[in-house]
Amino acid sequence: MTDRKLPRRGFLAASTAALAAPRIAQGQNSRVLKFIPQSDLGTLDPIWTTVYVVGAHGMMVFDTLYGLDSDYLPQPQMAEGHKVEDGGKTWSITLRPGLLWHDGERVLAKDCVASIRRWGVRDGFGQTLMAATDAIEAPDDRTIRFRLKHPFPLLTAALGKTGPNICVMMPERLALTDPFKQMNEMVGSGPFRFVHKEHLTGSRIVYERNQAYVPRPNGTPSLTAGPKIVHFDRVEWHILPDVASAAAAMRTGEMDWWENPTYDLLPSLRQSKNLTVTRMNGFGSMAGMRFNHLHPPFNNAALRRAILGAVDQEEFMTAVATEDKRNWTAGVGFFTPGSAMPTSAGMEVLSGKRDLDAVKRAVEASGYKGEKAVVPVAPEYASFAALGNVGVDMMRKIGLNVELRTADWGSIQRALTSAEPVEKGGWSVYLTHPSGLDFADPATHYWLRSNGRAASRGWPDSPKIEALRDEWLVTPDLAGRQRLAADMQRQAFVDVPYIPLGQALGSTVFQNHVKDIVTGAGPLFWGVRKA
Repeated sequence: MTDRKLPRRGFLAASTAALAAPRIAQGQNSRVLKFIPQSDLGTLDPIWTTVYVVGAHGMMVFDTLYGLDSDYLPQPQMAEGHKVEDGGKTWSITLRPGLLWHDGERVLAKDCVASIRRWGVRDGFGQTLMAATDAIEAPDDRTIRFRLKHPFPLLTAALGKTGPNICVMMPERLALTDPFKQMNEMVGSGPFRFVHKEHLTGSRIVYERNQAYVPRPNGTPSLTAGPKIVHFDRVEWHILPDVASAAAAMRTGEMDWWENPTYDLLPSLRQSKNLTVTRMNGFGSMAGMRFNHLHPPFNNAALRRAILGAVDQEEFMTAVATEDKRNWTAGVGFFTPGSAMPTSAGMEVLSGKRDLDAVKRAVEASGYKGEKAVVPVAPEYASFAALGNVGVDMMRKIGLNVELRTADWGSIQRALTSAEPVEKGGWSVYLTHPSGLDFADPATHYWLRSNGRAASRGWPDSPKIEALRDEWLVTPDLAGRQRLAADMQRQAFVDVPYIPLGQALGSTVFQNHVKDIVTGAGPLFWGVRKA
């Protein structure tokens, strides 16, 4: 009788295990988030590049002294708080206690001082803050002290900005890396750890929950501010450049969240009962044609102005976001629609009748001598490729000698940092669509920053734009800032640091059981959970 019971127990055990296995798998799956980013990481260093996907990576691994709430107002994050003295010329920021780097070492004020200095070399807002700063000091382990040349009320806004070149904190030994050289060691204090051993370029990027992370003890989670509560043990980024494969992976449930589906797939994705499609943020992205101002042919302002007459924003937006006008806005200037700064000043150069014959004559009159213009395009990313292809066709129609240079997006990210002429592998113009949040005002608008070699790639040089920006930063009233924004736009149509091509209103898609995705900026991975 005992012998008969043993097989029975074995059968029950096997049956119970079989029944339990799906629940275990389901439980494990609820602790893993599978995400499709807009592109692969061309670099790991969030200070070295202005690429948004690297900024999203940086926000996972690193943390910031301040974050922005849903009203885009700065709030303390790693900072416990701050004190302002000496008529606004001395700021003392106190770190929260108990902060640790991923290697177990304490976060010290000297680490943050070095991090701010490195960031301040590369970021436009950071450069402005550094220009107003006499010294940044660490009088003790928890105090960061700014001694300013003059009051700078936007100090915490600069330290808490979103987008590319975020002011992330890192250990001093890493922050001392030359800001113009890539840093590859990922030691932060953020809510996730980067898993080097599982990083497969072009395929997969993996993050694990930082068990030692201490969220802010109070406040409400809001954008990049407040407690960063993590609900996943593991987040996997899967690089799927083929959009059909990405869409199939979402429909079958293989992937949980796709950051940036192409516009042509949105109608079919909305028909899937298991998927939610929504706007990532109301500011969308601001498409633009960015020139290299260092070398021919676009070191010629008259040529850049001539091209303005050929631009048809509706044509560019239709190529990117289909004919569905819910997906885009045309008639767009240098500041993001929906923000406080958009203006009609100077817009007649973009809104008037398009006359390509007149543009050809203006190109000839500019002194253009047929120099080759190299346009890098990544075919695997539909929206970038669409902008590039329309731009190349437009430039050829007005008589420019254009070479379309295709490469993968990671290679293009690296190539765009080159300041060499095209004969030595450089570039002439590229077309892309940065976040509209970053173009909302002159403080964060890094494509309007026109301080030459210190500017973002493209390196425009316009003392008049810079002077207007400086005045904007110290103007206290909204009406005064709007007047100066209009003056900046008029001057931008003269100096043409880039050409606005429209506003694309993108969407993101995720499984219905994925809840509490934070919208209003790029993809953020705290607060997100599975029901």
